[in-house]
Amino acid sequence: MGIMPDHWIRRMATERGMISPFVEKQTRDGVISYGLSSYGYDARVGPDFKLFTNVESAVVDPKNFTPTSFVDRTTDVCVIPPNSFALAHTIEYFRIPRDVLVICLGKSTYARCGIIVNVTPLEPEWEGQVTIEISNTTPLPARIYANEGICQFLFLQGTEVCETSYADRRGKYMGQRGVALPKL
Repeated sequence: MGIMPDHWIRRMATERGMISPFVEKQTRDGVISYGLSSYGYDARVGPDFKLFTNVESAVVDPKNFTPTSFVDRTTDVCVIPPNSFALAHTIEYFRIPRDVLVICLGKSTYARCGIIVNVTPLEPEWEGQVTIEISNTTPLPARIYANEGICQFLFLQGTEVCETSYADRRGKYMGQRGVALPKL
């Protein structure tokens, strides 16, 4: 399995719609960088955030998840409370080829501030906007900037095509747009 370079990512995005909208070069001036890099793609976070709250004394249960665990915000700058968590989504919509696995990593600019993006795989033939899990591990409030870079995706091409893809399994998060809450 090899990691795919910028020219392959560009070709797959422009010819096959693997990333849409696609930013062909890294944008960095005055923003947290996003766009195509040497061996990956830095995606942007959208303006829709779901912040964990304890107003309803809810219990977080992935088998019986309730939306009352969150407060919704649409904003250009989201402030995540200390030692808290938020969900957001990428601006970009991804269509993953059948012979590719994609790994999401947090950007170092945020990581150096104690803001962690969960490592998430995008499986072969999955498509949608990626729900981003953001943890503020600090004892201070943390700002997240919408429409700027939040994470990097690395594209790993398999030596062979998989037998069963995410689409074949009819995965529960297929085609998601916006923030997708946990499903059983």
